Amino acid sequence: MKADKHQEVQTVVWVCLFKKGFFLLILILAGITVPVKSQCLRESKIFTNGEQVNFDIYYKWGIIMAKGGTASMTINESSYNNTPAWHTHLLINSTGVVDKAFKIRDTIENYVTKVRPRLLYSAKKTNEGGYYEIDSITYTYKDNQTYVHSLRRNLNRIKVDTTFVGGDCVMDLLGSFLLARSFDWSDLEMGVSYPLEVGMGRHMIKVSYRYEGQQIIERDNVKFRTRLFIADIYDEAFSESKEAIEIWIGDDENHIPIKMRAKLKIGAMEAYYKSSANLRYPLVSRVEIPTQ
Repeated sequence: MKADKHQEVQTVVWVCLFKKGFFLLILILAGITVPVKSQCLRESKIFTNGEQVNFDIYYKWGIIMAKGGTASMTINESSYNNTPAWHTHLLINSTGVVDKAFKIRDTIENYVTKVRPRLLYSAKKTNEGGYYEIDSITYTYKDNQTYVHSLRRNLNRIKVDTTFVGGDCVMDLLGSFLLARSFDWSDLEMGVSYPLEVGMGRHMIKVSYRYEGQQIIERDNVKFRTRLFIADIYDEAFSESKEAIEIWIGDDENHIPIKMRAKLKIGAMEAYYKSSANLRYPLVSRVEIPTQ
């Protein structure tokens, strides 16, 4: 009986950590960016209609590494209020023990104008263990400032309804993902920090990224040539603000995230590239390792 109770407590703790880690990995998956001085969203020729990228998500603590979820991101040509736009959609599902104890079916989407790119709308739809909540954000621009209207509601009431102001370059979770893959590597300087504002909930989150050079990532008999970026972020979920997030982006013209790691107070969440479809360019950062 005691053993069963102990196992139940362990499962609850594990699921709670995984839930928090899922949110942080959403921030990574959707907030990946390589800010370049004096630049914001710009037109990109990297994306293509129908692109899809898939990830496996793990919780890691010491030698323990348990798979707990998957993520799938798609990009399609669309429109928002009759304005041509890129529509980005991210779906995150729990699997395994997490799914049995607490189902997670979260989605995030946004619309970004294709010409002189700017965010128009974004939303995070939470479906966790039977609880539903929607965060929606609309963006307007005036005098080199971004006005962010944030609305959070569940099935019963409106929880947040506020407007806050940022600079000319404010990202949402997914908008900055689109940015990550449009920059020229030659714009980056080793060790230099690039600040970023991400609008969420009631306020802006301050993030600072820095470029740390080229690295090889190996997984399942496959090597990837990557570029490493490290983020400093202030949030109580992280064990420390410095080097809270590490991101390895494929070193080819697609700029796809290959590995992502978020430190938690206990352990870390990690996401790994699994597969992709309809990419504009060949995935030449991938290098097969011959089996013996």
